[in-house]
Amino acid sequence: MKFLRTALVFAASVSAAIVPALAGAAPVWPASRIVLLPAGAKGVPSGYLPALACSSVGNCVAGGGYTNAAGTNEGLLFSQVNGAWRSPVTITPPANAAAIAGINVFADACGATGYCSAVGTYFDKSNNSQAFVDSEVGGVWRGAVAVALPANAVVSNQNAQLHSVACSSGGNCSAVGTYSAKASPLAATEGLVVNEVAGVWQRASEVRLPPGTNVNPFVLLNQVACASPGNCSAVGSYIDSNGATHGLLVSEFANRWLAGLALALPANASSFPDASLSSIACISAGNCDAIGTYDNTQGDVEGLTVVQSSRSWKRASAMAMPPSAASNPRVFFYGFNGISCSSLGNCSAGGQYRDSAGDYQGFMVNDVNSTWQVADELKLPASAPQVGKNGGVVALTCPSNGNCSAGAAYLDATGNYQAVVVNRVNGTWLTGVKVTLPGGATSVGVDGGVYGLICKAVNQCTATGSYQRTATVYEGFTLSSN
Repeated sequence: MKFLRTALVFAASVSAAIVPALAGAAPVWPASRIVLLPAGAKGVPSGYLPALACSSVGNCVAGGGYTNAAGTNEGLLFSQVNGAWRSPVTITPPANAAAIAGINVFADACGATGYCSAVGTYFDKSNNSQAFVDSEVGGVWRGAVAVALPANAVVSNQNAQLHSVACSSGGNCSAVGTYSAKASPLAATEGLVVNEVAGVWQRASEVRLPPGTNVNPFVLLNQVACASPGNCSAVGSYIDSNGATHGLLVSEFANRWLAGLALALPANASSFPDASLSSIACISAGNCDAIGTYDNTQGDVEGLTVVQSSRSWKRASAMAMPPSAASNPRVFFYGFNGISCSSLGNCSAGGQYRDSAGDYQGFMVNDVNSTWQVADELKLPASAPQVGKNGGVVALTCPSNGNCSAGAAYLDATGNYQAVVVNRVNGTWLTGVKVTLPGGATSVGVDGGVYGLICKAVNQCTATGSYQRTATVYEGFTLSSN
């Protein structure tokens, strides 16, 4: 469902009201609305709708792609302004793009209403995969521009991608990703960071790695968060000279990106921990929380949390799974908005795990006054046995302490995947509510569900997702309180 793919897609939509976690009251989730695609479009390939960002209540941007009448993928962006969704904009490819550019949007972010950025990949005329940025200025998208890669980037067989972007104010953003760098005997996959300063995107820089990395470190930067202009943190993974995978932490202070740090793992971590960090949220400069996974000495896949306090990254702590968890919970995060913090030391995160019966379940875990609690199992609608291999919590947002909303997918009693939303009210996670799909559709399919969910204030949310219209065609849907 939500795994990273080489073909990413999205579409535009109209809105329907939702009421998220309101203190002292149960939320209401009305029927979703179908996403409106350009004329001749053939749907949303793989049901993949990765990008959603909101600058304020009722002002959001969504991005991805659609299949056009010729059967090829087009990049697409559309905006919600004062609660109304505007007509979608097909992304104009960079000047050096191939005739079939294959634009894939991975993420977007907004620094202010009408000032947003979208990032991803496209194919150039030599069939190299290149990274791009597209900037919205004053409510108008300028068109995709190729990212200027670091000087050691290979010319042929390039595979550059931007995976995540964060904007702290209009025209001030940072993006992270990977590219192919010159190395011997083969090119190496390195990490890159690129900043937009006062509306101008700079040349990308190579991420400096910890000592003892592999000849090809296979860097993966999953997500970046920015608390203020020039103050950001990013997370991911890399491989050392022994072939072990470690979590990677990279921080920027006062517009200067520091050398990356290896994540300090819990005491029970394996010497080959297969560690990776998937999502990060920052409350202020140098104060962030991140989540990820690692293997312990028994080979069990556990979840972890790590805190950056006053610019210093602490040792990671193992997550305490729900009592129903198997001895090997096989914790998994989809890598979208998997963590959200409403204030310093008050966060929530969500993902998937295996229970003692071998079933897949969703979970949410809460940080309360800087102490991470035992995780809660996602409470599914009546007669739902489990979330399934392609289910679990994907997107999570917390507009105030103790009040959050999460989007997920699960298997119903008939074996069909459904979309579900669940709310935390006054510190308690409620039972999830099934999303009523457009046009009487009966399933979101293995690739659908809620991908994006953002509450800029309690009772003021926007959500995006996808569902299966026919056996071979996916469409998008939206939910919105505006």
